[in-house]
Amino acid sequence: MGVVSAHPPDTTAPPRSGTFAASAPAPAPSEVERTDPGEAPFEVPEPDVPWVTLVHNDPVNLMSYVTYVFQTYFGYSKGKATKLMKDVHYKGRAVVSSGTREEMERDVQAMHGYGLWATLSQDR
Repeated sequence: MGVVSAHPPDTTAPPRSGTFAASAPAPAPSEVERTDPGEAPFEVPEPDVPWVTLVHNDPVNLMSYVTYVFQTYFGYSKGKATKLMKDVHYKGRAVVSSGTREEMERDVQAMHGYGLWATLSQDR
């Protein structure tokens, strides 16, 4: 059995390595000053602008397979899937879906699962 101490634990010990001692609170993000005036601000995505999934042409997949994927995953008719496949083949890419960023990330991952080259982009 372990030894029980009647004394409370020592809370005055210095902080462990990798932790910070209690000090003045860090400034809120709106109070942080830029250190490099030449630094360009990063671009924040606009929330109201929809995102799109782009499928790109590749030298590996057959046109019939790409059509099959569009029909199977997105539920497109054979005509719509064929039109999108031809856009991919002849124009180099096609927008195959649009929606929220999370939905488009899911669609891009699904296209990767089928072996297609896909990316997402904000539709401007």
